[in-house]
Amino acid sequence: MSEVVMPRLSDTMEEGTILRWLKADGELLARGDELVEIETDKATMTYESDQEGVLHIIAAEGATLAVGEPIASVGGHDADAHPTAAGADSAPATPAGDGAGPAGARAPVAPSPASSSAPGDGERVRASPLARRIAGERGIPLRTIAGSGPGGRIVRADVLAAGEPSAPAPPPSAVQPPVGAAAGEPLAAPAEVSTAKGATRELELTRTQQTIARRMAESKATIPDFALSIDVDMEACVALRGELKALAASARGGPEAIEGIDTPTYNDMVVKACALALREHPRANASYRDGRVQLHSRINVGVAVAADDALIVPTVFDADEKSLGEIARETRALAERVRAGTITPPELGGGTFTVSNLGMYGIASFTAIINPPQAAILSVGALAPRAVVRDGTVLARNTMTITLVCDHRILYGAEAAQLLARVRALLEAPAALTL
Repeated sequence: MSEVVMPRLSDTMEEGTILRWLKADGELLARGDELVEIETDKATMTYESDQEGVLHIIAAEGATLAVGEPIASVGGHDADAHPTAAGADSAPATPAGDGAGPAGARAPVAPSPASSSAPGDGERVRASPLARRIAGERGIPLRTIAGSGPGGRIVRADVLAAGEPSAPAPPPSAVQPPVGAAAGEPLAAPAEVSTAKGATRELELTRTQQTIARRMAESKATIPDFALSIDVDMEACVALRGELKALAASARGGPEAIEGIDTPTYNDMVVKACALALREHPRANASYRDGRVQLHSRINVGVAVAADDALIVPTVFDADEKSLGEIARETRALAERVRAGTITPPELGGGTFTVSNLGMYGIASFTAIINPPQAAILSVGALAPRAVVRDGTVLARNTMTITLVCDHRILYGAEAAQLLARVRALLEAPAALTL
């Protein structure tokens, strides 16, 4: 019998959530079979079996486990010849939650309170990372909690059930238990509570949202940033895109192809302009780590994509070496995979610079948050006709405001201004973008 453990599916992955088992408990596996869907801090991925034999599921759908923790076992080729994960018929079902077994899986034996609450001084309490974090936030000692997960492991539900012993109990008139709850019974966080603000619903963050929250808080707390803005005359880009649309329509045989996949968007032009400018200003294509600046040889531009309740940043690798058409096709394909939930961790890693565009929502300008450990991020506002003075005459010109947010530990004002000016120059004379 060999274990299947939570795999490390990205370089930043510390834990994963079992979303869906693609094989049933007791089913015979072959190498290469799609086994389980796992949600990481970056994406949802399908993990394929690298073993063959009968599957015995340990971790339930919805369980969150650290990398390396067992999620199943595989053994033998005859389901009848081996004990299955179902265990004895009389075994009680395990409640769903972090680390709980699936319906029909062997119910882990909960350790006695004595063994859970008083492990030896040198013994580490077994708990999921999420349970540890919640316990730390609520000030609940893990050694006082009896775990209900596999092997007595403490999971999220155990911590929530433990409550907050240090908080004084409210008077009976202040809190009424819900219908069906016994008096004094510890309750998990309610989905909806009634307060002076009215009915309040609590929404659990997804793993992706938790990662975004953590990284953005880290960015604002640790990066001394500054922002520079500049207006770009986009008339030449508008004319270029019109020509490319006409060429696409001609090549594909009709006006229905005008918005074909070979026609770059203005954001694609910005990505290409940034990539070329970064080649000339390599210090902006860098990261800050452990008191050192790391200069990267590849120019990989991340493009922020709005997904369901999240912001995902897939990467255009070697953007400076790709044609405008290649960038257009790649960014469109990446955005489609983000919205379909099929993007993979390798497509989300390796970025050295980020472009974030809210112009399609009519936002004139904004200041984005740096994606650590990158040196900078470019915010792109709406392209719209604005009054511009040319040779003493007020004209309506298509303009756009771009804002560069920089890590002052890597870039100083003059360097950042030169980079931003170069991006503007490339967009105002976009012939270089097509080479």
